Amino acid sequence: MTETPNTCIAIVDDDEALRDSLAWLLDSVDLASRAFTDGEAFLAESPEAFDAVLLDVRMPGLSGLQVQQRMQERGDDLPVIFMTGHGDVPMAVAALKAGALDFVEKPFNHQQLIDTLQQALLIHQRQRQERQRHAALQARYRALRPKEQRILVHVAEGMTSREVAEHLGISAKTVEVYRLRAMKALGAGSLAELVRLCVALELVDALPEPAPAQRD
Repeated sequence: MTETPNTCIAIVDDDEALRDSLAWLLDSVDLASRAFTDGEAFLAESPEAFDAVLLDVRMPGLSGLQVQQRMQERGDDLPVIFMTGHGDVPMAVAALKAGALDFVEKPFNHQQLIDTLQQALLIHQRQRQERQRHAALQARYRALRPKEQRILVHVAEGMTSREVAEHLGISAKTVEVYRLRAMKALGAGSLAELVRLCVALELVDALPEPAPAQRD
């Protein structure tokens, strides 16, 4: 996988020797890192500075689970990989149920740890790209005229051009002109794509999944 130039892993553990060892391991595969002695210090930093976090389960002060909870409360979506010692697996399972990506047991299998981190980075990269696409889509929608916005919503709701025209008190031809212009602005090449974009913008509800066919 190709990393972004500023890829950085947060290492949160109260064991200095372990922090140094992990920093060396990540550096050996060209991954930058920043180490923190406790959860409070890590939470004081901007989550935008990191692409994943290696988080110890047991630490003085805030536990790893408490750090994870604080991250969720403030909306951080960093992939979290917990580091667990002997006997901490039940806590790690609880962390997974709370949304952690994975956990690795000490002492680490270096290749397993790197593989898990690469997966975390790929997930975060995809999430970041999806956020950027969604923000661009929202910007294009906000740039439309109010009437174009209303027409798009009505079309996505299933109304015909004639029905939209009657509803808004304009001609069907005007509806078509506005619709085509708005679809082009949003990058929708078909009615189906327009509906998907309107669902993504939360302008209309997604259609329910069809019920599976019952066998005789």
